[in-house]
Amino acid sequence: MQIGVNSTVPAQNLLVFQTKRASFKCRKSPLNSLSTESTRKHLSNLEKLLQKTNQTDSDRVNKPLTNGSISIKRKGLFEGLKLWDIKPEMKAAEEMSPSHLNRLQRLLSKTMEYSPRNNLGSRWREYHGCNDWSGLLDPLDENLRREVVRYGEFVQAAYHGFHSNPAMPVDEAPLPRHVALPDRSYKVTKSLYATSSVGLPKWVDDMAPNLGWMTQRSSWIGFVAVCDDRREIQRMGRRDIVIALRGTATCLEWTENFRAQLVRIPGSDDSNQRVECGFLSLHETRGAHVPSLAESVVQEVQRLIEMYKGETLSITITGHSLGAALSLLVADEISSCAPHVPPVAVFSFGGPRVGNKSFVQRLNQKNVKVLRIVNNQDLITRVPGVFIGDNNSWAYTHVGTELKVDTKMSPYLKPDADVACCHDLEAYLHLVDGFLSSNCPFRSNAKRSLVKLVNEQRSNVKQLYTHKALSLNLDRDRLNVPIPGCLPSPSR
Repeated sequence: MQIGVNSTVPAQNLLVFQTKRASFKCRKSPLNSLSTESTRKHLSNLEKLLQKTNQTDSDRVNKPLTNGSISIKRKGLFEGLKLWDIKPEMKAAEEMSPSHLNRLQRLLSKTMEYSPRNNLGSRWREYHGCNDWSGLLDPLDENLRREVVRYGEFVQAAYHGFHSNPAMPVDEAPLPRHVALPDRSYKVTKSLYATSSVGLPKWVDDMAPNLGWMTQRSSWIGFVAVCDDRREIQRMGRRDIVIALRGTATCLEWTENFRAQLVRIPGSDDSNQRVECGFLSLHETRGAHVPSLAESVVQEVQRLIEMYKGETLSITITGHSLGAALSLLVADEISSCAPHVPPVAVFSFGGPRVGNKSFVQRLNQKNVKVLRIVNNQDLITRVPGVFIGDNNSWAYTHVGTELKVDTKMSPYLKPDADVACCHDLEAYLHLVDGFLSSNCPFRSNAKRSLVKLVNEQRSNVKQLYTHKALSLNLDRDRLNVPIPGCLPSPSR
């Protein structure tokens, strides 16, 4: 039966309607791209869902429908149909929506975005670990997140300070070096050096005579800095002393990493308190023209405590990888270096185990607080393990409280990112910046720039984002955007 258009449409609108109808085109249904088997599957789901709905409709006749019940009913319909299986790429398309692209462009842009730092005031001891960060980690407190990222950037400054001038003078003491701090409210007061107690065999020099600083025994490993800004001191509730230590860089530092036997701590009354031999060597050994790390840090901390006598102080030690291990030895050393030592806390990133259970108890007795930031995919955090010698079984034990992040939670990194990426400090800060809680996805309002992460871990960033970065003209080389060794703090 044919229905005349002029029987339903007013005469004055007939011409317009006919014109629009003539322009209609048949569009291909997205279901046509599916296989016959897939189509049957979804139609079967629809039939089952409708049958289930018909069976329960009679029970709902007399019940008023609220907005909430309508929403739940619609949700159930979509879940029952399982429409997300039709187009697997729909999720990727959603991630590339205009709003998401705008956010991605902002994260990859040259301009940094900052979050305001809240006033810690009377709660600073809580954020410094007086209660072992109880109630602040899962979900992660926003103030603690900013503090963790901020201390991580001090370690990035230590890396940058070393790689900008890694070589040590052979016949004289090194000159003071400039360190570009991410936080201008701090000033560097002391350079720190670590020295290996072992040397490379002569055949290494014969086979590779041009290794240069890679084979030097002593190297610049970090710095001591103190907050010198009144407004920042007021915000934090105290004057903060920071000790930042970088990770492994030279051949001899790598050699010390593998000296994994447990040895007794010098001067300890308890012979059961033991730490890794290589870490202790880098901590205690003096160089030809530089003091040991232990001597330098103790002298400087004693000087600063005396200088700011009468003020509320805190000591924060932060490090990554080898620097995380040395942070524990430094904390142990300075916690008893003066009659009234300020509260000592360690923020470590990707740190290995350092000592045995008796060493852990030693730090606990000295009231040293340790927050270990650990990537679940980082292998370095799982070594050393258990060693057997002299008919005794010795076991390494981690120290302190753990904040666990996961590479797989990041929407930007590949879930199978390589070992180097999972241990990378910038990847750690990226994961902390996006962490909400153990059962929540990466936070959508994370503010840390992706520039450094994309350019240093390009092969581990999802192609969806690296390709989009290129299409948005955000490639570093094309924009000629300089990538500093340490990024400005997104927490300011």
